[in-house]
Amino acid sequence: MDDRLLLGIDIGTSSSKGVLVDMAGRIVAEETKAHGFDMPQPGWAEQDADAVWWSDFRDISRALITKSAVKPGRIAGVACSAIAPTMLPLDENYRPLRPAILYGIDTRAGDEIAEMNAALGEDAIFAQCGHSLSAQSVGPKVLWYRKHQPALFKRTRKIVTAATYLVFRLTDRFVLDNYVAPYFTPFFDVHEMMWRQDWVEQIFPLEWLPETRWSIEQAGSVTARAAAVTGIPTGTPVAVGTADALAEAVAAGAVSSGDLMVMYGTTLFLLQNTAEYRPHRDLWASVHLRPDAAILAAGMSTSGALLRWFRDEFAADLLESEKQTGISAYARLAQAAAETPPGADGLITLPHFSGERTPINDVNAKGLFFGLTLSHKRAHLYRSCLEGIAYGLRHNIEVMAEAGAAPQRLIAIGGGAQDALWLQICSDVTGLAQAVPQQTIGAAFGDAYIAGMAAGLFSDYSALRESWVKIKRSIQPDRAAKATYDALYPIYRDLYRDNRRHMRRLSQLNANAIAQ
Repeated sequence: MDDRLLLGIDIGTSSSKGVLVDMAGRIVAEETKAHGFDMPQPGWAEQDADAVWWSDFRDISRALITKSAVKPGRIAGVACSAIAPTMLPLDENYRPLRPAILYGIDTRAGDEIAEMNAALGEDAIFAQCGHSLSAQSVGPKVLWYRKHQPALFKRTRKIVTAATYLVFRLTDRFVLDNYVAPYFTPFFDVHEMMWRQDWVEQIFPLEWLPETRWSIEQAGSVTARAAAVTGIPTGTPVAVGTADALAEAVAAGAVSSGDLMVMYGTTLFLLQNTAEYRPHRDLWASVHLRPDAAILAAGMSTSGALLRWFRDEFAADLLESEKQTGISAYARLAQAAAETPPGADGLITLPHFSGERTPINDVNAKGLFFGLTLSHKRAHLYRSCLEGIAYGLRHNIEVMAEAGAAPQRLIAIGGGAQDALWLQICSDVTGLAQAVPQQTIGAAFGDAYIAGMAAGLFSDYSALRESWVKIKRSIQPDRAAKATYDALYPIYRDLYRDNRRHMRRLSQLNANAIAQ
């Protein structure tokens, strides 16, 4: 019997999770640690790399080893994933100079996006990177950093993302996986699979960027210093790793062409497996874990974050009751929303509460409740939030189909995959069934498999398909509900188009008020 174990840890926006998994895909131990992120100004989103990322990794790894009561020597490999792309500058001692600027939920660099497009050309950027510049791009955020924090910029010696920083703390090596590298737009050439030196060095020296590698390669091994604080034995192989979204797709078994992983988390992320590279201006194209496959990805800025905001701001009574009864406020909100008819009695929500990523890619996009009347109650608003997220999901899927990548199978994963109403609404709005895996712990489970590939224990995905991933249930769309949503969906699409100029004006007014 093979008693080796694989360790996977994922650092998410709102929590970190870790698992120890045996070679057959059975979870031996799991651990979760909640955390937050800071929003020091409207449109900003930041996290402390040491107090959150490394602290969570260290604490979770030690807790897993303690909880499982296994000898650390049984750990045959480790991999981590994390929110991406983030922008973290490090000093000459490779310590963070400031909190990391997060991915597309941080929309501060709108002016820098325009500046880079003007300087380099939108068409040239897309042709090289397979991405258009957006709030998801690292390049404009580095330019913002240089312009607005010049003293810190002068002290910078490395620009990294979250997984790169964690792997460095484990191995003393700076590596970035080829899946995340294209999100460093406009610095990475997806055709040559290398940094474009002339564009990089218009802003900072090339040596500030890490080496790029494939996710399933070994980055190095655990150092004695890292072993002392994590409990992972010195010399344990460490994978290059990847972003949480790609690790989530592996965890869901979404690794075949036509598989679409839908990650229901703080944000909503879609990752479609494609046989060939299919760039689209409104989406994000990249490579996969290794050279023989590609992906087309999409992401909404607020999904779970919108539901959490609604709970915190409008359901304080249910939160208080949760402390007394143990019944979650979300469950109570969902129960009331389920008793409200599809379409929330004519109420439509634009879920763009922190700008929006794909497919509109607009840092100035704003949230909107449309159609409110005196007859609407809290349950209507909550259901409308769920439906607004589902409309955004449908919009992204339609654009993927336009790119020639219509999904053949939807697989739901992430914390939100445990919310039956949310999943049902998304299937009803899109008209597509969703498969829900037996385990929904998410990216950390995929990290464990990636750790096995990096350690040479798996050569392909056969073990993942045969024993690691099992489908628990399937969500089928309700035809009557879909007819209701089909009538409302065009209004949802028109609401953004008809109001985006007002959204831009509001953003400018807010910026002027902050400047004063």
